[in-house]
Amino acid sequence: MRQSNLYIVLYAAALTVVCGGLLALASEGLKDRQQANIALEQKKNILGTVMVVDKNTNVEEEYAKKVKSFVIDSKGNVIEGVNAADVVVLAEYKKPADQRMLPVYEIRSESNPDKIDFVVLPVFGFGLWDNIWGFVALQEDMNTIQGVSFQHKAETPGLGARIDSKDIQDRYKGKSIYDGATLVAVTMMKGEGVDYSDDLHKVDGMSGATLTAKGVNTMLSGYLSLYENYLKKVKAGSASAKAEEAVEEPVAEETETESSDETK
Repeated sequence: MRQSNLYIVLYAAALTVVCGGLLALASEGLKDRQQANIALEQKKNILGTVMVVDKNTNVEEEYAKKVKSFVIDSKGNVIEGVNAADVVVLAEYKKPADQRMLPVYEIRSESNPDKIDFVVLPVFGFGLWDNIWGFVALQEDMNTIQGVSFQHKAETPGLGARIDSKDIQDRYKGKSIYDGATLVAVTMMKGEGVDYSDDLHKVDGMSGATLTAKGVNTMLSGYLSLYENYLKKVKAGSASAKAEEAVEEPVAEETETESSDETK
């Protein structure tokens, strides 16, 4: 039996409404699980800049044991009452630089919770086609890169998309973001196949992906400059702590000598 055009239209509309409703229900029902997976992936990326994370790693346990997170402003001051996990870096990226909330992830020593072994800083930018983002981990000198983790939304496969590969990311290990007292970040050079092992501020580029490399360079220099006041405060605090330790040691020795003289 041949159906009328009206029947076909109504049937298609009803089917669309039912399917759309089912998809909406499924999406809402899975929302909490999706958010949990996103949070877990971020924790993996943070830990992955300072240690090997594989299928045997208990990410939640390692993160809870080692990471202290908080949020700062561009002056390096902690913003009270804001959870780092709640900060959407993409949303902050759209704000003027000096108004952004900046998450910080400090990797603390297990033997001494007051000691910062590494600090992991989120970075965000724009590549050739769309957003790029990641994390940069600095050693306790707040200068040497321990590791990086880069990701992208739509860079060209085989070219700019390689920023998320281990080969590219390993090139940043051991590089320095300061040249003396000046923040210079690290520059990915144009082209590929050049050895920059003797240059602390340059890494080999990606053949055919000059614009993506420029995006990475802008991302690093832009965000590291926003974190610079925080880095200076951490370095100043570390210097003060070392100075106090140096002062305490001679005092202890002098006291010991005086005690020995009194005994005689």
